[in-house]
Amino acid sequence: MREVLMPQRHLREAAADAARRTAPSGLGLDSIHVRHRMVQRLKQAGLQDERVLQALAEVPRHEFVDSALAIQAYEDTSLPIGHGQTISKPSVVGRMIAMLMGGAAAQQQGHLGKVLEIGTGCGYQAAVLARLAKQVVSIERLKPLHDKALSNLQSLQLSQIRLIYGDGRLGHGGSAPYESIIAAAGGEDLPAAWLAQLAPGGRLVAPMVAPGGRGQILVLVDHLVEAGISRYVRSEYEAVHFVPLKSGVL
Repeated sequence: MREVLMPQRHLREAAADAARRTAPSGLGLDSIHVRHRMVQRLKQAGLQDERVLQALAEVPRHEFVDSALAIQAYEDTSLPIGHGQTISKPSVVGRMIAMLMGGAAAQQQGHLGKVLEIGTGCGYQAAVLARLAKQVVSIERLKPLHDKALSNLQSLQLSQIRLIYGDGRLGHGGSAPYESIIAAAGGEDLPAAWLAQLAPGGRLVAPMVAPGGRGQILVLVDHLVEAGISRYVRSEYEAVHFVPLKSGVL
């Protein structure tokens, strides 16, 4: 049986898990050493891309969660961020970004290029992406979370991040095409707008309902162009559990 990655869980479950954890001992949360210890644990668990590990080490995750739960920020667990949502596990964030780094455009450029993120949440993943990308365009359909991400990211002064309040299923055509697209919500299909906005050589990674409708899996799509012919190559990976992908804004 494949392990199911659960980057986002019910608010009550995440809070209960956080209550069972203990704080990192001996170091302040703003210490780079605390983040490095988290990264070392992720590396031991199988995350090997040094560029992604470095990006994770640079982002102060505790600044993206509620203060009451900040002491749990560097454990590999999801935590509540309000509005029934949670911040994804560092291991899942790292896994999906590492998959993007393997795309043809990213390998050629040495970075993720222009990234479209579907589901800003609290802004944590956007902050990690910004350290590996030329530009990050991130869309959130829940206005309170969009506003929270704006506030969270302000102190980091990451000028390459652009936050959009809108319907993620539509992507953001005004800034397309994108060398990288990453989604934090899963639906029964990949919206046509995402594929249309994926640049040649680009790569998309997103959760999607598994064949047969049982659970979700990670899906990777490469936009290849060979002899002037454009095609999309899809690969399927491990089981995951993300919130449903929805249309509209709230």
